[in-house]
Amino acid sequence: MAQADATDISSFDAFALSIGKFIVDGISEFGHMMAFMWSSFFAKPKFSSIAEQLLFVGVRSMPICLLASVFTGFIATWQVHYLAKDMVGLQYLGMMVLKVVVSELGPTLIGLVLAGRIGAKVAAEVGTMRVTEQLDALTCLSLDPMKYIISPRIIAAFVMTPALFIYGSIAAIVSSQLIATFVFDLHAGTFYNSMKLMFNINDIYMGLVKSFIFGGITGLTGCYYGYFTTGGAAGVGESTRNAVVSASVMILAANLMVSNAMM
Repeated sequence: MAQADATDISSFDAFALSIGKFIVDGISEFGHMMAFMWSSFFAKPKFSSIAEQLLFVGVRSMPICLLASVFTGFIATWQVHYLAKDMVGLQYLGMMVLKVVVSELGPTLIGLVLAGRIGAKVAAEVGTMRVTEQLDALTCLSLDPMKYIISPRIIAAFVMTPALFIYGSIAAIVSSQLIATFVFDLHAGTFYNSMKLMFNINDIYMGLVKSFIFGGITGLTGCYYGYFTTGGAAGVGESTRNAVVSASVMILAANLMVSNAMM
């Protein structure tokens, strides 16, 4: 009996130690990320390098963001219709869809889509540069990898994600109106007029702030895990996985914190 109790205690201790180690490692990793991002802000990259990344992050991400936004509008319309049709009626559908899309679903889903597209590509790209010693070659030539490789990607993610959020929100609202008109027989004028009711500019601000933060998280995690890649091709795959998973978790956590702070 005493032996069983000792086993239970040791198992509990091991579990507690593993939880503690996970928390300490997570805080340490977050601190390293913040220091890494801080260093990138002072790298002073060239505008041509930033413009190239703006094209990739922004323009070339528009098709996938459009697709995600259209389905976001469809989902928001169906859910709002299902939950609120018996309480407030369809005449307020546009107002509720606007609030859901702009403040919550829009920035979060755009952030998660970009975490999979941008975060994965950046991590794989920078990680390949690390394992093939291209980053070391830049350092040997007295060229700062932060200036030419890292900083442009992080800045582009910060700048272009809010723009994609605005573009995606418009697409989501239009797709929502089309569903409301052709499926629920709601006149387009009624849908758009209801948006003026209870409209709050803080909803727009919240969506922009969220998308700005989510974009920074995506660019930062991709560059961070790619920059510290080890272990050859297998290490590149691991870094890519870590970047996408970390970005997704951090986006959801940031969404909660920003919502609580701005509501």
